[in-house]
Amino acid sequence: MAADLGRLAAAGPWQAERVRELPASLVDHWLTLPQTAEELGVTASRVHQLLREHQLAAVRSSETGAVAIPAAFVAAGQIVKGLPGTLTLLADRGLSVEEAVEWLFTADDSLPGRPIDALRADRGKEVRRRAQVIV
Repeated sequence: MAADLGRLAAAGPWQAERVRELPASLVDHWLTLPQTAEELGVTASRVHQLLREHQLAAVRSSETGAVAIPAAFVAAGQIVKGLPGTLTLLADRGLSVEEAVEWLFTADDSLPGRPIDALRADRGKEVRRRAQVIV
């Protein structure tokens, strides 16, 4: 119970439920907020704004407590095409940020592959079609 309360406290006051931890092997490379700002050529304040607007998603590391963004969300100095719309759609379907990241990085035989890889290959329509049927 104490560990659960610690997780709740670490999650932040705006989250009422426990933050799910992602499997460690799910995302192979993470960027800190300053690294993301550098990759995108923007300020750290702008990265925070992009997170608030669901243009990007970040999760808190269970090991370090630091907020990190999957590196696969950024390509050629830009946010991957189709990612913001997909994140919004997943949020509208009731997924938490952690669940959305997990969904994007979990293989889907109907794509085939992971939704994030399909987005990076400019197959956003296929990804959003699958996201629309999440219950």
